[in-house]
Amino acid sequence: MRIVILGAGQGGASVAEALASEANDITIVDQSRACLGDIADRLDVRTLVGNGALPSVLRDAGMDDTDMLVAVTQSDTTNLVACKIARSMFNVTTRVARLRSADYFEDKSLLDDAHFAVTHAICPEQEITDYIARLIEFPEALQVLEFAEGRVTLVCVRAYEGGLLVGKPITAMREHLPQGVDARIAAIFREHQSVDPEGKTIIEAGDEVFLLAATEFIRPLMRELRRMLKPVKRVMIAGGGNIGSRVAATLEADHEVKVIERDSVRAELVATRLRRTLVLHGEATDEKVLAQENIDEMDMFLALTNDDEDNIMAASLAKRLGCQRVLALINRRAYADMVQGGPIDIGLSPAQVSIGSLLTFCRRGDVARVHSLRRGAAEALELVVHGDRKSSNVVGRRIEELPVIKGAHVAAIVREAGDVAVVQMDGFLVDKPMARVIIPHHDTVIEENDHVVVFCTRKSEVLKVEKLFQVSAGFF
Repeated sequence: MRIVILGAGQGGASVAEALASEANDITIVDQSRACLGDIADRLDVRTLVGNGALPSVLRDAGMDDTDMLVAVTQSDTTNLVACKIARSMFNVTTRVARLRSADYFEDKSLLDDAHFAVTHAICPEQEITDYIARLIEFPEALQVLEFAEGRVTLVCVRAYEGGLLVGKPITAMREHLPQGVDARIAAIFREHQSVDPEGKTIIEAGDEVFLLAATEFIRPLMRELRRMLKPVKRVMIAGGGNIGSRVAATLEADHEVKVIERDSVRAELVATRLRRTLVLHGEATDEKVLAQENIDEMDMFLALTNDDEDNIMAASLAKRLGCQRVLALINRRAYADMVQGGPIDIGLSPAQVSIGSLLTFCRRGDVARVHSLRRGAAEALELVVHGDRKSSNVVGRRIEELPVIKGAHVAAIVREAGDVAVVQMDGFLVDKPMARVIIPHHDTVIEENDHVVVFCTRKSEVLKVEKLFQVSAGFF
C-alpha cells in the first residue's frame, strides 16, 4: 500500500513506525527538516520537506498514485485542506485527518465529499480522554480496551504475590469464575516478553495478564480474581490543557475533581468552562501545593501536562506524598517503558493510545477495530468475517481447523443473536442488533458476519492474520 503521511510529530512518527515494517511504501511530509531526519535515520521511508496543504508538495509526495493520505499535522486547517485536495485533484480513496477542534465533529456533513472530503476523522485528545476514563472506572487495570461497540472488554492487570492465580496454571481460573461467567486469558507478558497462554502455563507474580470477557462480566470477574481497590471518587489533575480539561469535564459529574494549572490565563479560562471542578493556579511539581490540596486523600492523580519531565516528577511526588494511584502522560515511549511499574503506576503514551484508530483504516480486509498493545509490540484486532466456505478460509470451520499462526489466536467471537434492542444514539432512538459474546474453544465454528477478536502477541504476525480472514477476489 502506498501511504502519504503529513506530519512528522509523535502521531506521524508512530504511524510510520507501525506501518513501515509491513511492506508499505511510505512518504512523510513535514516542514521540519530535523524531525524528518530523525525518522529517516530510524525507518526505511521517503521524506519530503514542505507544506502539506500545497498541491505542488502533495504531487511531489506521489499523491497521483497514493492509496491513503494520513494527515496528522498539528494544524486542523492543514489536515482538512490536504484531504480536500487529495480528493478533488488526486482522487485518493482513503483520507484520514486528525482534528483537535470539537467543532468539526458537531456537524458531520462538514467532512463529507461535498465539503472537506475526510473519509475518517480522528481526535486523539478525545480518545485519550475516553481511555483515561475507563482506567478510572477500573483502577486496578493497566489497560482497558473495548471491542464490538463496547460488547467485549479487554483488561490488563498485574499479577501480585498472593493473588488467587499466582503460582497456578491458567486452567485453574475456571475454579474462580462466577457462575455463568466465561472469560479468557488472552495473553501474558513477563519481563517484556510474551508467554503463550496455554492451559498449563503458570502465572507468576509481576506478570501482565490480559483478561477478555463480555463487558457485563468484567466487574464480577475482576472482583473475583483481583484484590480490588476502592472506587475512584477524588481525582487531582496536573495540567489544564486540551487533555486535562477534557478529562475534568468528563469526570466532574461523578467525581470530586481538582485541576492544577501553572498558567494563570489558562487556569481562569478552564475555570469558566468547568462547572463543578476546582481549578487552582500553581505548580503540580511543588510539594507544598500538593500537600496543601490534600494529595494523600486523592484516589488518583493524573499528570497530563505537555511536559514529560514535569509529568514524571509530579506523578512521582504525588505517589510519595500518599496518593493511592498515579498516572503520567509521557510522549517519549522510552520514558513510558522506564517509569511504569516504579513509583508511577501507569505511564501513558498518547501516540500508542490513538494509533489503534489509524491502524484500523490501514488494515487489509474488514477490520472494525485495532488496539496497539505493549508499546506497539502486540496488537488485538476485531475482524468481520465475510464469505462462505468456498470463498473464505475461516467461515464454516472449527477453531482447530484454522492454520496455526504462532503468536496469534482467536480470543472472542461476537455473533448477532437475531433480536434488536432500541437504544439512543446521537439523540435518536435506533434499532441495534442484539449480539452474544462467545469465548471460543477448539470446536467452535466461525460463521459469516461474526466479529472475531484476534490477539497477536507478535506484531509480525498481523499480516498473516489479515490474509487468513480475507475472502477470495471474486466474492464481492
